[in-house]
Order: sequence, then structure tokens, then C-alpha cells
Amino acid sequence: MDIRLDHIGIAVTNLDEGEKFWNLLGLIKQGDDEEVTDQGVITRFIPIGVKPQKPAMIELLEPTGDETPIGRFIKKRGAGIQQICFQVDDIHALIAQLIEAGITMIDDTPRIGSKDSLIAFVHPKSTGGVLVELAQKR
Repeated sequence: MDIRLDHIGIAVTNLDEGEKFWNLLGLIKQGDDEEVTDQGVITRFIPIGVKPQKPAMIELLEPTGDETPIGRFIKKRGAGIQQICFQVDDIHALIAQLIEAGITMIDDTPRIGSKDSLIAFVHPKSTGGVLVELAQKR
């Protein structure tokens, strides 16, 4: 199965403030910010490179409210890395394979995420404490 790092999600209290450090490194946002209402978040993607293939990115996540998943994350842990995302070619098959292997999924059925992707989250108790997002382009 083809898999690659897609992005690292970083919870921030403000997208513009969160972007400053990455801009200093020469990394510039790509596209428009997107509100994902189902997840209570506004996303901003910052590519890490441009060649030879689609680059992995930094995703800044600003909560739309205190009681959203990112709002609660920041309240509990403060701003910081919230998840790591892998782009996969067949999210349905991978979810089935993970469940069969005893991995605990947060989402056993993909849902729509940012950039109109299908996404599913793997529970941190199955990954050594890291929230892992799986994404597939639709």
C-alpha cells in the first residue's frame, strides 16, 4: 500500500500568530483557510517543500470555539502538535486492515475532512500516544 506523510497538525490559538515562525523559515501558506464545521476548526496549510512530488505540510488548526476538539486540546495541553497525518491510497482497506489487527480506531468509517479528503483517526492508545489521521483524496 502506498503511504506518505501528508501533514503534521499543530493546534494554535490564532492562525496568523501560529504562521509567523513558519514564514521565518521561508514556508508560505498554500490556498485559502478552510473552516471544517464538523470538526470545529479553521485550517491553514503550509507546504514544507515543492519538489519532486507533492510536499508534506504543516497544518495550523485554530478552534472555532472552546468546546471543539481543538479548543479542548489547547485548553488541556496548550498549543502544539495535535496529530500526524498520512496520505493513503485506499482508506477503507487500510481501516479494515488496522481493525483486523486489533488497532482501535476513532473513526471506523471515513468522514469528510479538509481539502475535501476522506479522513479517519486512529486512537492514540494504539499508536503510542500519537493521534494519527489517515487521509485519502476523493
